[in-house]
Amino acid sequence: MQSTTSNHKKIVAVAAFAAFLATFNETFLNIGFIPIMNDLGVTISTVQWLATAYMLGAAVMVPISAFAYRSIPTKTLFLGSVVMLVLGSIIGALASNFSVLLGGRIIQAFGTGMLIPIGMNLTLEVAPKEKLGIYMGIMGAMTTLGPSLSVILAGVLLTFFSWHMLLWTFSGLSFLLFLSGIFFLGDIAKLTHPKLDVRSVAFIGLALIGILYGISTAFSGSIGIAVVTALVGVLFLFFFVKRQGSLSEPLINLQPLSSGIFSLGIILNMIALIVIFAMNIVLPIYLQGALGASSFAASLALFPAIILSCVIAPVAGKIYDRHGANKLLPLGFALIFVFTIALALSKDTGSLVLIAILYIPVICGSALIIGPVQSFALSHLRQELNPHGVTVMSTGFQIAGCIGASLFTGAYFAMRSSGLNARLLPLAASNNAFVLSSLLAAAFALIGVVLALYLQKTKSESKESIHVGATLAMLMKTEVYTVNADASIMDALKLISGWKVSGVPVVDGSQNLVGFISDGDIVRYLAKSHPLFENAYSFAAANSWEQEFDTKLKDLATVKVRALAHQQVITVNIDDDLSEVCHILGEHRLKKAPVLENGKLVGIINASNIMHFVLRG
Repeated sequence: MQSTTSNHKKIVAVAAFAAFLATFNETFLNIGFIPIMNDLGVTISTVQWLATAYMLGAAVMVPISAFAYRSIPTKTLFLGSVVMLVLGSIIGALASNFSVLLGGRIIQAFGTGMLIPIGMNLTLEVAPKEKLGIYMGIMGAMTTLGPSLSVILAGVLLTFFSWHMLLWTFSGLSFLLFLSGIFFLGDIAKLTHPKLDVRSVAFIGLALIGILYGISTAFSGSIGIAVVTALVGVLFLFFFVKRQGSLSEPLINLQPLSSGIFSLGIILNMIALIVIFAMNIVLPIYLQGALGASSFAASLALFPAIILSCVIAPVAGKIYDRHGANKLLPLGFALIFVFTIALALSKDTGSLVLIAILYIPVICGSALIIGPVQSFALSHLRQELNPHGVTVMSTGFQIAGCIGASLFTGAYFAMRSSGLNARLLPLAASNNAFVLSSLLAAAFALIGVVLALYLQKTKSESKESIHVGATLAMLMKTEVYTVNADASIMDALKLISGWKVSGVPVVDGSQNLVGFISDGDIVRYLAKSHPLFENAYSFAAANSWEQEFDTKLKDLATVKVRALAHQQVITVNIDDDLSEVCHILGEHRLKKAPVLENGKLVGIINASNIMHFVLRG
């Protein structure tokens, strides 16, 4: 689908709005847990299922999104996902008991699990390459703004209304997103209609449920049950990975994880998200529970950090587009590390203003990381792997949210009620709990600093010795247009014209490369009798053929491709380093060359792919 720059911006705006609402909803209802407990008569262990079940439902839907994105028209898929948000919100708002509220929350989760990867895929589809960092920076700003602003708005609403208003408000916001999708979205994605493997869906669903449930209940339930559940989840994850390798159309193509840089980018992204989700929940709990701040005051304390992070994120994207991620990632994690320690040291001051000031660099540090690291990681994948890379990244997003919310709040409440604090006043116990949570965030940030510096070193080494860090398997295009040697010239002509390429490799029945045929070869064949044809496209596009061409047309339908194809084809081997590939392309003045593995055609390497790799460093 061709779009103007204006349409691109509208599509990215809708995708950003979707990312905002999806992450906004991760923590929006959590602020209302206390009034929900009082109103519906449930315990803290029960009400926490509104967070746990939500994370689980969203995580399970993320892998399915890759299949759905290539099977269902984009607009239909997007609107269907938003409908689940609206429907779940209305059910929850009308709930008079906890079971109905939980059901509405799970329906919301199904929509959320689809929206984040859909939004990222839309951005990757329409964003100009030179502005990918800016656009992904906007998406990163929304994923930072969402969970942060939800805390503020929830605090304001709960000051004047009951918890039901939270869900009514979110249903209204979701309906606005639905209208945006109707007016501004089209069917962007190219549908390939992959086959859905039900067993893979079951394996990944059980894996994520087991792992995330184990993490979320480690502090609030039986440690034994949590460990066993997590181990069962890991076992099913093993089954899932093994099955993907045996399928011709896997549910999730795990090939992106073979890129060390992409995998490291996923880890860095998850670390930053863990800190955001954790601190956005722990900090309001501490301000209200220990310092006696109202919901409104606690929300205002977070507001400056949130506003500044929204300004920083697009700027970080612009810096990434110009200079890469080398400096941004270590700087972002360093800010988080230093100022989470500063927050821990501020416990005895009891100052909301000081905490609000110290929190600004923490959130701004994450804004320097999330957009750039997502752009950086995805830029190291071939374009056809981007949807699968987005799925892996989005799954990591949900796991990070679950770890951040469960691990940090669990550690906070465990420390506050531990025997160590049994004889302390409530304020002192809460102070110690907040120190533990802040230092835990600092520990994650320190790991991030080390990994970011390692990534910088890895990139430098790969740039100095490009053949060591980059392989054709990473850069080549695997979706190769070919024609069988025994097909007719007319078949080849239709393929060349339909695919809008200048030529295609010729293969035999075993997919061995046996030649190459171009539109020029066909034109020369026609020119012997019909010099009026200038190129194959004009021939294929002709609506009517003159009677004098009848004989030659019959020949085109019967002559085999192998009769015209060049048998001597310049190729490269998949194990060749890039310096050798550049030499071959340059020596023969080629823009592209077939890539062989054990004599079989496995891809096409374009000179432009190599240039893009060199430029992104």
